[in-house]
Amino acid sequence: MNQDPWGPSSQKINTIERSTDSASAQSNESQDAKLLRLWATSVMKEQRASRRWGIFFKSLTFLYLFGIVGYLAWQQNFANERFSEPPHVAVVEIKGAIAADTKANADSLIWSLRRAFEAERSKAVIMRINSPGGSPVQSGYVYDEIKRLRAIYPDKPAYAVITDIGASGAYYIAAAADEIYADKASLVGSIGVVSAGFGFVELMEKLGVERRALTAGESKALLDPFQPLSDEHRVFWKSILETTHNQFIDQVKQGRGDRLVDNPKIFSGLIWTGEQAVELGLIDGLSSTAALARDKYQLDKIIDYTRQPQAWDQFAQRLGLGVASAFISELGITNALQLR
Repeated sequence: MNQDPWGPSSQKINTIERSTDSASAQSNESQDAKLLRLWATSVMKEQRASRRWGIFFKSLTFLYLFGIVGYLAWQQNFANERFSEPPHVAVVEIKGAIAADTKANADSLIWSLRRAFEAERSKAVIMRINSPGGSPVQSGYVYDEIKRLRAIYPDKPAYAVITDIGASGAYYIAAAADEIYADKASLVGSIGVVSAGFGFVELMEKLGVERRALTAGESKALLDPFQPLSDEHRVFWKSILETTHNQFIDQVKQGRGDRLVDNPKIFSGLIWTGEQAVELGLIDGLSSTAALARDKYQLDKIIDYTRQPQAWDQFAQRLGLGVASAFISELGITNALQLR
């Protein structure tokens, strides 16, 4: 009779080994599940933290943006109040091209000038000019308003201080002031009118392109660049320029009076330095805004009354959204009549 050399003890050992392997497998599975749960929990915590930080930074950004807009609105509505200001000299900036769609438009300049003259504590009004000119209509509006305000406030003088350039329409406005000052190297004058364009008649012929412009009125297509300019139309448009030029000359003579020397070149469209302008009577002397306030009124306090853009407009410009508009304005891309 054959007997198992190990007998019952061997079977017991095998059973124990199987039990141990099973327990080890269960233990490994349990550990893997635990690690998986820990990983999932960690990922969820990271996602929650990321969302919380994202919400925090977004909220912070919105608070920052609204804070800027709020500050600009407050500054515009309250900080510009002048009731409690000490005696000072009021300043209005005339900067850049003068046109209806630029910062230096008649409505904004007139609004600023009225506030400057109406301010009880302002002793004088200085127009600080840095402009090559622009629309004769806009310039004329501002000129007339300065004359009106000077009549209403006879004890409050108006001065013009030209910095880099005060030419054409800008000088037109300056001529309404009681006195005009500039730097020795400033560019002053350019009392003239220009209307510029292009003619493409020969180019159209070379390209074999026919221009078809139908009008009711024989002169309705005046200055059409794709049609020849007739002698009659040339003479007519020249008369428009001469009329505008004479209006410009009359206003300058009214403003400057006997201070102008008898020199026909003054009204030829030429531009002069500050030193030359003094000799010609176009300006009264060489000075700056701060120096003028000190010399005339012994005041160091200068307050800018220039109308500022709305809060949202300022914010948009600070973000660079006004770059294209400013670029076009500075280039003077327009078909309108220009004082130059």
